Amino acid sequence: MFQQILDPIAGSLLLSALCAALPLVLLFVLLGVFRVKAAKAAIASLVLSFVLAVAGWQMPLDQALSATAAGIFYGLFPILWILVNALWIYKLTVATHWFDALGRTIRSISNDLRILSILIAFCFGALLESLAGFGAPVAISAAMLMAAGMKPLKSAVVSLLANTAPVAFGAMAAPIIALNGVTGLPLHDLSSMAGRQTPFIALIVPLLLVFIVDGRRGLKQTWPVALVAGAAFAAAQFITSNFLAVELTDVVAAVVTVAAVLLMLKAWQPKESVRVEGSVQDVSVPAMAGRKSAVGNGTQVSTTAGARHGSVPDHSGVPTDNSRPAPREVWLAVAPYLIIIAVFSIAQIPFIKTWLGLVGTVTFAWPGLHIEDSEGKAVAATKFKLDHLKSTGTLLLLSGLLTMALYRIPVGKSLRVYWETLKQLRWTIVTVTTVLALSFVMNLSGQTTTLGFALASAGGFFALLSPLIGWIGVALTGSDTSSNSLFGQMQATAAGQTGLSPVLMAAANSSAGVMGKMLSLQNLAVAAAAVGLEGAEGTLFRKLIGWSLGLLALITVLIFLQSTPLLGWMVP
Repeated sequence: MFQQILDPIAGSLLLSALCAALPLVLLFVLLGVFRVKAAKAAIASLVLSFVLAVAGWQMPLDQALSATAAGIFYGLFPILWILVNALWIYKLTVATHWFDALGRTIRSISNDLRILSILIAFCFGALLESLAGFGAPVAISAAMLMAAGMKPLKSAVVSLLANTAPVAFGAMAAPIIALNGVTGLPLHDLSSMAGRQTPFIALIVPLLLVFIVDGRRGLKQTWPVALVAGAAFAAAQFITSNFLAVELTDVVAAVVTVAAVLLMLKAWQPKESVRVEGSVQDVSVPAMAGRKSAVGNGTQVSTTAGARHGSVPDHSGVPTDNSRPAPREVWLAVAPYLIIIAVFSIAQIPFIKTWLGLVGTVTFAWPGLHIEDSEGKAVAATKFKLDHLKSTGTLLLLSGLLTMALYRIPVGKSLRVYWETLKQLRWTIVTVTTVLALSFVMNLSGQTTTLGFALASAGGFFALLSPLIGWIGVALTGSDTSSNSLFGQMQATAAGQTGLSPVLMAAANSSAGVMGKMLSLQNLAVAAAAVGLEGAEGTLFRKLIGWSLGLLALITVLIFLQSTPLLGWMVP
């Protein structure tokens, strides 16, 4: 039996925490400063963490190896099982003419990529997050933005940033339910508290999306619809999490927001419509016609009278056909995503969910791991719950099979597409499994616990550090659920020791943690693979780190104020 040690380095919690942070620092520095490929950066960090676990935290070598294997397995299933099947569905549509039909359907709603970034990445992405999570929303929404004409890198950035707002209640509120499980705090209180934090971020995110797509001009021209989207999502998220069912929070918020945006667009439209084509950006202004003028760094303003329906792709290869397909084609174009929604919704019906849990779940202790925490309690992470039937990846596989049948795609062709998907993801597979191995080694050796307790020892300043703990947890694991499982109990215990509300600090771990999801190496790898830019994780990291830290600072201020009499009335 291996018992974790809180302060193994010279008996000092501070020195031990600094050493525990080294693998994370190395990972971020290699990615963000030296622009090392994600797979190599992850391997280097894993090696450092492994050495620290054995030499510093005195973890037996065989258990350190077993922890590494456990992380690799978890990376393969469920994480990569989800990604592979989600990307396979997308590639099935690309292998047919339905992907082009989807693009025309999307562009027929609006050919303005600023509006589409809200509808697809923010609204539809939130709906997918509520049902699936674990990277599927980022992969699918990025693919849909590309179908609408957005450049790959920008599609990935927009999808990753948009994925912050719904994550705390994603996968049928799995993060909040996990928080309830590890802390024992009332589920309704945790749901209500998170619902009084995340809406403030949801209010801002659509404004950030239009800024990313078109800079200050985009913000100036489309802020009304962005504000309506953010307000609708925030209000629906607050009401559902506080007064309805926590599991339906993101479903309700996404549907309400889509309706609000579409109603807004019937009554109001931006003066200009922005499309990105190749290396230039065209802005069609329906009110004027016949002339073009240069506007800054390679951007052009086209003043042609309206959109030309039925046009062919231009010299850049980007489609310009914005004609709306026939109703039957529209339904068939969106059918794979409707199938996904239907399959996941059916899987949530109580008796079906119960049946899947009974026949499709295997729980077992991972071989070779015998670990207790510093207080002598068994570490839960040594046990695995394998949901082979009700797994998100399995449900996505079923959705893909139904898509095959609907589109009448031959089995041989579908298998070839699946093999191509695996080949495309080969480096992503290395990256994700290595990062999960790093996470498991840090968690099971006690490095993560050491780091967390060092931050929690700040006393009254813990309200400022608590969000950072959640952010680190999600940035490391790529999952708000995993971060809550890892740090939730520590947050609640530390809050009680410092006179703060356990509900507030536990919820803060989840609400603030989601700001780290866009920087998680797993999610960066998912986004890069989805848009065909394998190896671009470092570029995405550099583009997103400022937004991640900025949003973290905002929610940290909110949480700190909620810990004071000024906003203390917001705590259940």
